[in-house]
Amino acid sequence: MPDGRFDVGGQAVIEGVMMRSPRSFAVVCRRPDGSIVVKESAWQPIGRGMRFFRLPFVRGTIVLLESLLNGMSALSFSADQQMIAEQAADKPRPRSLGAMAAPGSGASEPEAMSTAAKIGMIGVSLMFGLALFVGVPHLLSWLLGNVFGFDSASFVFHAVDGAIKMALLVGYLAAISLLPDIKRVFQYHGAEHKSIFTYEQGLPLTVENARAQTRFHPRCGTSFLLIVVMVSVVLFAALLSFRIFDNPALDNVSKIILKIPLMFPVAGLAYELIKLAGKYCGTSRIARWASMPGMWLQKITTREPTDEQLEVALISIRKTLWRERSGEAAPAGVQIYRNAAECDLPVA
Repeated sequence: MPDGRFDVGGQAVIEGVMMRSPRSFAVVCRRPDGSIVVKESAWQPIGRGMRFFRLPFVRGTIVLLESLLNGMSALSFSADQQMIAEQAADKPRPRSLGAMAAPGSGASEPEAMSTAAKIGMIGVSLMFGLALFVGVPHLLSWLLGNVFGFDSASFVFHAVDGAIKMALLVGYLAAISLLPDIKRVFQYHGAEHKSIFTYEQGLPLTVENARAQTRFHPRCGTSFLLIVVMVSVVLFAALLSFRIFDNPALDNVSKIILKIPLMFPVAGLAYELIKLAGKYCGTSRIARWASMPGMWLQKITTREPTDEQLEVALISIRKTLWRERSGEAAPAGVQIYRNAAECDLPVA
């Protein structure tokens, strides 16, 4: 980052925002009663001290795994907070889909999700994602190839496969964006981007400054997914442009299986491309053009946030920067404040 600023990224969660910097991980969310819950802890990357894991084209896969672990932990925590508030008010039903899925079972403080449970949920999510965005597009491309006369060894096959992936991705995001709970998550997604832009431009982290920023960020995970699709078309066309078996069924099934481990170098290459685009988006016309498709897709996955949602996102990034700038750990455990004004964090 320029001017000595830290590299900060985030994720929208249920009624809140998670932020992560090189040494800190913070989740801030608002309960239904208006109170704000803050959780900050030290962050250590996977394979800390092992340079291999931070090499270009390798680090993308590691960052993806870290993001999945962080995201699952943050989502679980934010869902718990909604459940706790509903239980305290003796309301029989949680108000959000995320709260309904929370691991809490009725105690005043639900138990934290275990590492095994997180890994299990990530495994299920990955299996679903691979089935939807690897298996289904390939099978549909095979079906269309039988109709229009192209096979899995041709570039046309992989181009059609990529087009189907793109349609599934956009359709899936558009469909879930119609859900009221997801709309609010997408508003917090916009608040996350606006807060990060405010910090990256060196402005004080206030609601007024954040409100004026764009909600579209070139390093967004939505843009990353789009780049993954485009890279997969090129890589699969280059590496799988031959027949493995003469039998079409065996040939296509084997290629679906091969595509699964190939998603790791795809993710690694996509990560490097999105870092370059984010770094030079402000100075390079080529980088801006390359970032445009991802920005367009963010019109679905972000919404304009309210000032209250911006407050939460700004508290999250300020909490994260606290450790980075002072070298001190923030107060241990979960901190609860009646409102944003009570959060004893300096305006950075």
